[in-house]
Amino acid sequence: MNELSQAAAMAGTVAFAATAVIAMAPRGIDLLTAMVMGLLTAIGGGTVRDLILGQPVFWSKDISYLWISLLASIITFWGYRLMSRRRVVALLLYLDAVGIALFAIQGAAKAWSLGFGLPLAPILLGIITAIGGGLIRDMLAGRDNLLMRRELYAIPVSAGCVAYGVLMTATPGSQNLIALLCMAFIFLFRAGAIRWKLEVPDWFRLSDNQSHG
Repeated sequence: MNELSQAAAMAGTVAFAATAVIAMAPRGIDLLTAMVMGLLTAIGGGTVRDLILGQPVFWSKDISYLWISLLASIITFWGYRLMSRRRVVALLLYLDAVGIALFAIQGAAKAWSLGFGLPLAPILLGIITAIGGGLIRDMLAGRDNLLMRRELYAIPVSAGCVAYGVLMTATPGSQNLIALLCMAFIFLFRAGAIRWKLEVPDWFRLSDNQSHG
């Protein structure tokens, strides 16, 4: 299980870094910018989480996360024309879905195991772990961030982390099973959104037309 979790984490890290470079490529970025953006996206959320928890930052114990992020960013930069093809991008999006599912619940579980601000803080830190790097990337790039877009990205993560918090409060002795179920939920929710191009419905959003209607 640990080896499988590590492999999934590395796959998610690759996807985070690669999709960051692809998202930034139309702006004409250089190699250094691609490496920085890929690295920030891949490790940003977990770094913020560990700083809030007052724990050693996760990549300080295993710098392979840094190397993998940088390597994925460089390969994506040089292979952008290939990587931007529809099927390759789709594959990266599904790997990204694996990454956010794993990182979200890992983040929530780490906070829960430390007894940090139960039960709300683990939910928030799980969300931060999964989408924090993307938010940092979008802010630095001056793009609409993940929370502002209609894409179903943050909602699957939030729903899965809330489910984790509720189930852990109700049945704390089933931590491993709960973690697996919530990871699967986030992945399937996000994968469905990718497959069927689902977006946040109008009734779940506020708009200027609605506010002045």
